[in-house]
Amino acid sequence: MLRISQLKLPVVHTEAQLEQKLLKTLKAGKGEVKRYYIRKRSLDARKKPELYYVYSVDFEAKHEERILRQLKGKVQRISERSYSVPEHGAEHLTSRPVVVGSGPAGLFCAYLLAREGYHPLVVERGAPVRERKQDVDRFWENGILDPDSNVQFGEGGAGTFSDGKLNTLVKDPAGRNRFVLETFVRFGAPEDILWEQKPHIGTDILMDVVESMRKEINESGGEFLFHSQVTDIIPEEKTLIINGTEKIRTDAAVLAIGHSARDTFQMLCDRGLQMEAKSFAVGVRVEHLQSLIDENTYGRKERGKLPAASYKLTEKLENGRGVYTFCMCPGGYVVNASSEPGHLAVNGMSYHGRAGENANSAVIVTVTPEDYGQEHPLSGVQFQRKLEKKAWEAGRGNVPVQRFEDFCKNRTTAELGRIKPSIKGHYSLANVREIFPEELAGSLQQGISQMNRKIHGFADPDVLLSGVESRTSSPVRIPRDGEFRGSIPWIYPCGEGAGYAGGITSAAMDGLKSAEAIIKKYEAGGCYCSQNFNV
Repeated sequence: MLRISQLKLPVVHTEAQLEQKLLKTLKAGKGEVKRYYIRKRSLDARKKPELYYVYSVDFEAKHEERILRQLKGKVQRISERSYSVPEHGAEHLTSRPVVVGSGPAGLFCAYLLAREGYHPLVVERGAPVRERKQDVDRFWENGILDPDSNVQFGEGGAGTFSDGKLNTLVKDPAGRNRFVLETFVRFGAPEDILWEQKPHIGTDILMDVVESMRKEINESGGEFLFHSQVTDIIPEEKTLIINGTEKIRTDAAVLAIGHSARDTFQMLCDRGLQMEAKSFAVGVRVEHLQSLIDENTYGRKERGKLPAASYKLTEKLENGRGVYTFCMCPGGYVVNASSEPGHLAVNGMSYHGRAGENANSAVIVTVTPEDYGQEHPLSGVQFQRKLEKKAWEAGRGNVPVQRFEDFCKNRTTAELGRIKPSIKGHYSLANVREIFPEELAGSLQQGISQMNRKIHGFADPDVLLSGVESRTSSPVRIPRDGEFRGSIPWIYPCGEGAGYAGGITSAAMDGLKSAEAIIKKYEAGGCYCSQNFNV
């Protein structure tokens, strides 16, 4: 297999024109290339408004040695390592593995275990994804929160009500990233996620994908228990307590509980599972007109057939803190992502079409254990809760919204300007600045102001800020050994909640790693479907 890069075409072109470009560059006839497929596509906007797509293409040809000689330095031979599952171990499982949580980490862990014959049991505190969507829609409509079925909890995890972004910076020599993307495509995601530079699925499609994966896991011998929260554990008996009464025994419990399972963190800490506070980030959601972002990116007022543009910005401040954008949602919505009564958190979401009027992104500043105290592993959780309580009070239970000019002047917004909120859930005009300690508020103000140098209009007075963006990542890390086990050896901490991932793809990859650890240790094929339960 060979790879050629830097095939440049106008943004409006056909598949036939791409093939013609490939053949012309290779100086090859139509029959000489046996097959080809797109490996990567990115946008070149350096000479905007003149825009190009740039392709990397993998192909097989009849005369590969000739092509390599003639195009030395432009064409490379590639030998990619495909994802492979490790050989099964020899230890006997007396009961099937249990996966706690059905976000991307838990879902991919269960998928691989089921595929390899381990019949995993998935326990999820929230609802199946269709029922969960009804719970979330109802919350956005009437403000009545279900603490166990919301934007944070339920089948698919927190990423289900997000933009569904699939890019990751995790190094991946084992091919897990490609396996994750190909699995998403197999279960209904658009094929272009395999090659787009910034792949995304969108909330609307992601729900279908999650549901299809669950059905496949069930057909392969797995099982799901919804509305089933792990409320306690008995470490010496390798036992999980579900909903306060039901006991489930297991030799291997994968904890893919997500970054918002604060009650579960507390219980695990009380039961002696080692964990530690870690750095995370907090901030606000900023809303701009999508047309502003498009014009800045493409150099034209009308984007035509181009997708809604995105951005990624970072700033280093004089006080030493970093301010950066996170989870940018083109043509999306700010969402009320709360999971605890009397507390309010926001996130961003896009549908696949990204057709909304506004763009939104988190603008966040890093906080460390030095900022919120290190006296307890869950000190970061308490810091998050403090901010979320202030946000709930600022908006009187609704999402608090403030114009950037008012944020800078520390005054409550009285009326909106040119930009109107695109928010799922009710909002109230408020003083968002008062949610934060002044050092963090000042850092956010300075960071947004400096970002205006990169995107003119980013710090416009009418830009909208809403808060609080507090669930960017887990505030704790659960240490694990070389076999992916925690300090309680039958527990496998996994994914974003355990501090080992930061997004859908990296969480899914970490779920695969935990499944691999179990596969390496234990043999498959046991009949233990009825051996987990003791009421």
